[in-house]
Amino acid sequence: MSAQDLGRDAEELADLAASARAALVGEIEASGAWADDPVWREAFAAVPRHLFVPYYYVGVAGGYERRWGQSPDPAARERWMRGAYMDTPLATRLRDGELLSSSSQPSLMAMMLVALEVEDGNRVLEIGAGTGYNAALLAHRLGDDDLVTTVDLEPDITESARQHLAAAGHHPVVVTGDGARGVPERAPFDRIIATCTLRSIPRAWLAQCRPGARILTPLATGLVALAVRDAEHAEGRFLHTPAYFVPLRGGSLSETEPAHVGGVPRPARDHELFRFLLALTRGSLDPKEAYALWEREGQPQRERYGITVSGEHEWAWLDDPEGPYAWSLPG
Repeated sequence: MSAQDLGRDAEELADLAASARAALVGEIEASGAWADDPVWREAFAAVPRHLFVPYYYVGVAGGYERRWGQSPDPAARERWMRGAYMDTPLATRLRDGELLSSSSQPSLMAMMLVALEVEDGNRVLEIGAGTGYNAALLAHRLGDDDLVTTVDLEPDITESARQHLAAAGHHPVVVTGDGARGVPERAPFDRIIATCTLRSIPRAWLAQCRPGARILTPLATGLVALAVRDAEHAEGRFLHTPAYFVPLRGGSLSETEPAHVGGVPRPARDHELFRFLLALTRGSLDPKEAYALWEREGQPQRERYGITVSGEHEWAWLDDPEGPYAWSLPG
């Protein structure tokens, strides 16, 4: 391909990126994700997602297909670019068929960032660097890269994230380490956001937060927002939306949901809210007990559930932290 053809191809891809990004922003806006905080619209409009997914995998019959921005086929490069701006999660790293890392669905990212309630000057810790895209959105929103720290256990993930961020013009602090331990040398934090699912809230996070900080993390196929009172106490409720993330690797491993929900009536087996209750109360209620509670309480929505951390004790609850329905979580 001649230099002239290469230049024309690059211009066409740049134009496609701009139009696809504008369409994605419009789609997220239509979802209502940032109705309460439109400042995030500017971040999603400014940060080019395709720089963070130079390749990704899409499911096909029999496995995965790799889409690559440097493919010699112009049609393949166009498919890659269009896919990079779809409002879908993108698998970015696989190992022996297991998903290690992904770029989350942009509309879910937007909803989580709004729910994080970031304020000017906040110091933010992200658990799970992924591609670096979320850290770039935070850095753009805060206007100061040094306010953002992102951590991941895998050195190849953090190195890729660092490169993607630099390509997009951002240089937040990227740390290789166990996210369950936080990043004490960068504390204290005003906000912590996790992009991997947990079984319980690491106490190290609370110890690295300022009083009044906010933690937003996936847990039991949901998203819980906690207000931190001090290093020993935090409490909050789940958001309304379901959320399925790769488990945190390191000191606090997690499974996303129970392996089975046998022994309950068939209609409940596929009911997402019932599966959420099972995941939340894992080990405390068997499926039959959980189903009886779920029916008795009117098939409660996620917002009725919450988490309390007090010293060494951590529990999930329905409606009231001190009410009759409370279940201990692993420490």
